[in-house]
Amino acid sequence: MVVSMKFVRILDCTLRDGGYCNQWDFGETNIHKIIDGLTEAGIDIIECGFVSNKVHSDKNRSKFASIEDVSSVIPTNRLGSIYVAMINYGEYDIDKIPPHSKGLIDGIRIAFHKRNIEPALEFCHILKKKGYMVFIQAMVSMAYSDQEFLNLIEKVNRIKPYAFYIVDSFGMMKKRDLTRFFSLCENNLDKDIFIGFHSHNNLQLAYSNTLALIDMRSGRDLIIDSTVYGMGRGAGNLNTELFIDHMNGDYAFNYDLKPILTIMDEVINGFYQQNPWGYSLPNYLSAVHNAHPNYAGFLSDKSTMTIDMMDDIFARMDSVKKFEYDKDYVERLYSDYMSANNAREAHMEDFKKILSGKVVLLIGPGKSSEIEKRRIREFSSHDNVITVSVNFSYPHCKTDFIFVSNNIRYKEISEGEKSKCIITSNIPDDAVYLQIKYKDLLNDNEFVKDNSGLMASKLMTLFDVKSLYLAGFDGYSYDISDNYVEGPRVLMTKKAIMDATNQGMSEVFGKLSEHIDLHFLTKPVYFQISSDQFQ
Repeated sequence: MVVSMKFVRILDCTLRDGGYCNQWDFGETNIHKIIDGLTEAGIDIIECGFVSNKVHSDKNRSKFASIEDVSSVIPTNRLGSIYVAMINYGEYDIDKIPPHSKGLIDGIRIAFHKRNIEPALEFCHILKKKGYMVFIQAMVSMAYSDQEFLNLIEKVNRIKPYAFYIVDSFGMMKKRDLTRFFSLCENNLDKDIFIGFHSHNNLQLAYSNTLALIDMRSGRDLIIDSTVYGMGRGAGNLNTELFIDHMNGDYAFNYDLKPILTIMDEVINGFYQQNPWGYSLPNYLSAVHNAHPNYAGFLSDKSTMTIDMMDDIFARMDSVKKFEYDKDYVERLYSDYMSANNAREAHMEDFKKILSGKVVLLIGPGKSSEIEKRRIREFSSHDNVITVSVNFSYPHCKTDFIFVSNNIRYKEISEGEKSKCIITSNIPDDAVYLQIKYKDLLNDNEFVKDNSGLMASKLMTLFDVKSLYLAGFDGYSYDISDNYVEGPRVLMTKKAIMDATNQGMSEVFGKLSEHIDLHFLTKPVYFQISSDQFQ
């Protein structure tokens, strides 16, 4: 495959790295739009997606079940571009990869963790013998000491792949780090092997680091990874459109920007609207703590923690665990952190007496609590009703208590109302009426395990309450402006999480109704309840 003589080649990995934002479900038409547009723009190397044993063939997704499947999306007229796919080592059998022939992808990128160096490099060696361009991508370069990186380079030189990468998996590299790794490559990597750079934008340095790398090139040929609109997990990647504009302007390259702008406008912008990526405080924290960005996503999706609390959890992570995402591990860290404080239950017996034989009205912050305020006010005025708002101070009637399990929401409660607050033990404050052990109110559903409304409802099942009525428990809309009476309380979350949260609320409220006489004073909008539960 002949590539025009440039000291920099651009590898666009929108369909692969960008797929973390939409589960690789670009749609068949959009996959072809992206590849055709990148080809027309003159992008040197186009990554068409992942190849994995873990998926079945689906024309709408850029995760492919075979080399033949991914090759089927390559345009007939390649216009000089190289087409590649990525395999995560361990996810595809080398024996299933056919010898390279006309019509197949040109190259394969192999990504692997430090613990898999030996078998992954053997995989690369066999792959090269099969006739493919081989791109060796040892993830998280920052996990290697200088000597370990030199040892890796020595082994790579024996294979002589097409390219070897410096990989800033977590977007945590500073210029000095990149300079160090480039120097190791420049002085020790075989001169015929391209030096690649794959960056992420957690510290907003993907663009500046790339320009710094170009300035220090010293005659070595480079491959720079990028994605259209920076589409990628967490903070995203280097923007293809920004980088090609720079190369055209400063180095007289001849990429055509218009097809990239069309991809942005007609395809990528739609995915951005559904699930935005880009710089954020959680992604910043994952980078400064040298941790996998999925940890930031997990903690951010909880929507219960201040940035200081997230920082504390990152600081508690084991240095080895940081590099590979372990959901069970971070779930335990989160739960232990939230349960660390001791409960203060001095008023527990008084509280039991107050609730005994009474009807409890829990008022959530959903929009129906505003729309149905007259009905709520009338119901709360009955003599035998104890009114408890959840995570906010309800303005339309007097509440007897405020239940709060969310640290962010607790900061919004006025000092004058904290004496009637019932808080969970993850909130450190002793100026409240009652503090309950956080762990005692959790439920088994992963997506709503510590949902405040469910925790408050579970609390009521522990007492001799006559019946429980709920108002303002609407569930969650894709349009976050519809979810709360006081406006959005989270910046954004994924549609899949919204769906799972609504399903979880249906499930858990169903289980709670087996232990308490449960009714809804205002009807949920986004999750299901039985018809006899709506009052």
